[in-house]
Amino acid sequence: MKNILLVEDNTVIMELVRTLLTSFGYGYTGAEDGFEALKVVKESDFDLILLDIQLPGIDGLEVLKRLKEDPDTGNIPVVALTAHAMYGNEQKFLKAGCSGYVSKPIDIPGFKLLLEQLLPDTKV
Repeated sequence: MKNILLVEDNTVIMELVRTLLTSFGYGYTGAEDGFEALKVVKESDFDLILLDIQLPGIDGLEVLKRLKEDPDTGNIPVVALTAHAMYGNEQKFLKAGCSGYVSKPIDIPGFKLLLEQLLPDTKV
């Protein structure tokens, strides 16, 4: 089973994404802010990180930068999970190092397809 780190400070979105991941057959660990995410990512092996961009403390782009600079976490695919669905934001996040982009509200079939593309050996 693929293991996903879900970094999200909104409890409603956290619960929605947790439910989706479980229904798609993925394991997950939740983190409510960037500091927790940077700690948790060192404690387990993750196949993918879903990263909210607007987080308390340090924002998602700073978390992404730290993850990509660390040899232990730099190769983990990171998907931006954000309400910033303005023109150009997707390219901004991809250029910063994200492997994908999911805007809120979440398009469930598109979200599932993206996960399947980034985690191809998983039978969902």
